[in-house]
Parts: sequence; structure tokens; C-alpha cells
Amino acid sequence: MTEAYIVAATRTAGGRRNGALAGWHPADLGGKILDALVEKSKVDPAAIEDVILGCVSQVAEQSFHIGRNAVLASNLPDSVPAVSIDRQCGSSQQALQFAAQAVMSGTQDVVIAAGIESMSRVPMMSPTRLGQEAGLGTPFSGKIRNRYGVEQFSQFDGAELMAKKYGFSRQELDEYALESHRRASKATREKAFREEILPIEITDGAGQVKWHIEDEGIRHDASMESIGSVKLLREGGVITAANASQVCDGASGVIVASERAMKEHDLKPLARIHSLHVSAGDPVLMLEEPIPATKRALKKAGLKIGDMDLYEVNEAFAPVPLAWLRELGADFEKLNAYGGGISLGHPLGASGTKLMTTLVHALHRSGKRFGLQTMCEAGGIANVTIVERV
Repeated sequence: MTEAYIVAATRTAGGRRNGALAGWHPADLGGKILDALVEKSKVDPAAIEDVILGCVSQVAEQSFHIGRNAVLASNLPDSVPAVSIDRQCGSSQQALQFAAQAVMSGTQDVVIAAGIESMSRVPMMSPTRLGQEAGLGTPFSGKIRNRYGVEQFSQFDGAELMAKKYGFSRQELDEYALESHRRASKATREKAFREEILPIEITDGAGQVKWHIEDEGIRHDASMESIGSVKLLREGGVITAANASQVCDGASGVIVASERAMKEHDLKPLARIHSLHVSAGDPVLMLEEPIPATKRALKKAGLKIGDMDLYEVNEAFAPVPLAWLRELGADFEKLNAYGGGISLGHPLGASGTKLMTTLVHALHRSGKRFGLQTMCEAGGIANVTIVERV
């Protein structure tokens, strides 16, 4: 089997809702990522055999094949095809896995995996809401509702159920949220994200042109008092907007290439794709699947959690990484070392390659070997990707 390598990885800094990136059409922002990947790798644009782009809310400005539109908004030649995929929060992690599988199979040599989500311009749940308002029904048929005994599947319900199952208090979740902000703030101060962030030109309210180079959602002055003052999302629960991921605008991407392509185009690898895994479980609890998925992925790869030097577990809600940490017997210091979705934002379809970009650069920055990435996804699905620094 052919080996697959990540030869370039970049992301935008996260933009808060109606913040720095809200003025960018998502296709144009995606196009900027594609151009940056080509520039970083120095690959011949015509050699790119496919673009696989993740996006969750594929409606309005993100409709009509956002993957192809990102190519059309870039400097890539018209000959570069694209496909848009939706695996909810894991969309661009799945894009990466599809790209790696294409290279490993020997059917393609250079593939871009990327993601885009403008949650300011296309709010979360827009496709479902607009469909209901137009009288087009809901995604969940009567058969599905009867089978699982629920009227709808909600990640907010799943987060509360998970916190209850693992016994996490509001204080424990808030403490984790605070640590996420502290780590992200420290990483920003130390310029740990400098190599991975693509500067994006923006115009501020005063008409001044600036460069967006820092994640906008980090609360550098966060405290237990400020996080604890945020109201609960539901009475009697423990989940708040402060211990959940932030609404975020952003784009990210990686180039995956074969050894043959690296030799032909003089590409330098950042990491080797070591192992890929995806699985599914309880669609009601929904957010727990990264735990069994990681256990199976490690077993399949012949590795243990102790072999992993860094792990990125998407901070959709604080109970997710905390439960994963406990059940895997993992090291807290290796978990989301530079912060995560709670502090840096979670731009849905872009988060997969965003986390991988941070993970690969963190492995190089620390001189470590193995990194593992996983995230929970609507429907009770989880992806796990293990990479090895090169």
C-alpha cells in the first residue's frame, strides 16, 4: 500500500460571530486556503487531482457545491475537480481521510482536503430551519423517531446526557473551559500559531485595512468568576455557552501526497498518515463515540494511548474531552495543549483540518512523534486519525 503524507497545512485564525471574517464570502475564504496550500508546498497547481472540502451548512452562500466554488474562487486551474462533503463536525477530518485513502490506494497522488464554515453568514442549523419554514419537513422521519424514542437528535441534549453519565459538575466543566482559554492565550502570546495561520486581509469598522492573524474568540482575561456567570442553557443542567465550543468563522486545509508525488514535485513532508478510523454508536447520547472509536483505532494500529505524544479531541462541549481523557487513561498535559473549540472556536466543517493543522505544527514545534485527532459528530459518529511527524 502506498504511504500518504501531509505536505502542507494551514488555517485562518478563527473569527467570532459577526467578527473579523464575517465580511468574507465562504467560497472566497476557501479559495484563499487553497491558494495558500499551493504556495506553501510549491506544488504545480495542475498536479492537484481533487479537492475534498467539508462544510456542514450547505445552503445559501455555502450551497451549489461549495467545494467547486472554492476552486473557482482560487487561482487553481479549471481542470482541478472538487467535491463537497458533510460529516457534520468531522466533515474536513473525513475529507482528510478520504484524501489519504485516495493516495494510499494509488488512484491519486496529490489531493487537497479542506473545510469552510462561515457561521456568521450561514448560521448553524440553517438548512433544517429554512426547510421547515418552507414547509419541507424535518430530517427525522417517524420511523427514526419511533425507533429511538425522541422527537429530534440534539447535541445539546447529548452534552447534558454525557455530563450526567460521567458525573461532571458545572464547576468541573467551567474549570476545563478556563484551562482551554489559558492554553490558547499562552500559545498566542508565545506565537505558537505563527506558522500555521494564514493572514487574512480585513477592513475594520473605521475603514482601516488590517490583517487577521489571531484567533478572535480567546478570552485572555477569563476567570472562574466570568465563566461561572454565564447562564445555563437549560434549567437544572450544567452546559453553558462558556463551557461549549464557540460559534466561529474559519477555513483550513492540508495537501496529502504520495511518495511518488513528493519526488516528482520536490515536496517536503510534515507528517505521515499512520492510521485512519471511523465508527458510529448511540445517536441520542451522540457525543460519546470518540471514546470507543479511539480504543478501536489504537488497537487496529497496534499502538497504546501512551504511545501518543499529543492529542486533539474536539471541544464541542467540555464533557467530551473530559470523558475521553478519563476513559482512555490519557495525560491531561497532552490533551489540546494549545486550547480548543471552547477558546479558539469551532467552525464546524473546517474544524477537522484546522485541528490537524495545529496538531502537525505542534508535533514539529515540540519535536514529538505521534499525534492523534478525534471528534464527536452528529448522529453518534466519530473519526480518529493518527499521524507521525516526519
